[in-house]
Amino acid sequence: MSEQQHEKFMRRAIELSEIASLKEKSGGVFGSVIVKDNEIIAEGYNQVIKQNDPTWHGEMQAIREACKKLNSPHLEGCILYTSAEPCPMCMATAYWAHLDKIYYAAHVEDAVKYGDFDDSMIYKELAKEPTQRNLQCKDLISMRPEAVKIWKAYSEMPDRKHY
Repeated sequence: MSEQQHEKFMRRAIELSEIASLKEKSGGVFGSVIVKDNEIIAEGYNQVIKQNDPTWHGEMQAIREACKKLNSPHLEGCILYTSAEPCPMCMATAYWAHLDKIYYAAHVEDAVKYGDFDDSMIYKELAKEPTQRNLQCKDLISMRPEAVKIWKAYSEMPDRKHY
């Protein structure tokens, strides 16, 4: 793919970030497109404020739309263009979606400096053991056998879809 094509797709992601932040004021400065075979197949932009949903990031919206369009939870052969470096949630989702590649324009440092979007605490917290995190995480050990029983049955399903 040529540099001009990459710039065309990134320009659209940046346009979507402007819609989110300055025009609709629906959320932060984040817009994304997903490309397959040199065509945009899905778009998304941040609507956290508009939807009152902390997961309504541009990347998440674009990934959901692309998965629906391709009728698959996997996006092999697809590229994500996003106006800013993805947050931990969006990055994890990109891995789960099996995207081939991600291109971004603004860096984490830009999001911190100009938008006060600092995800460094999340990365630090995820590196800790669950019992050491600021957001308390405690297993109810007495309920584990009941939960594992369902996991075991799920693992033995002959018609289980793997993803």
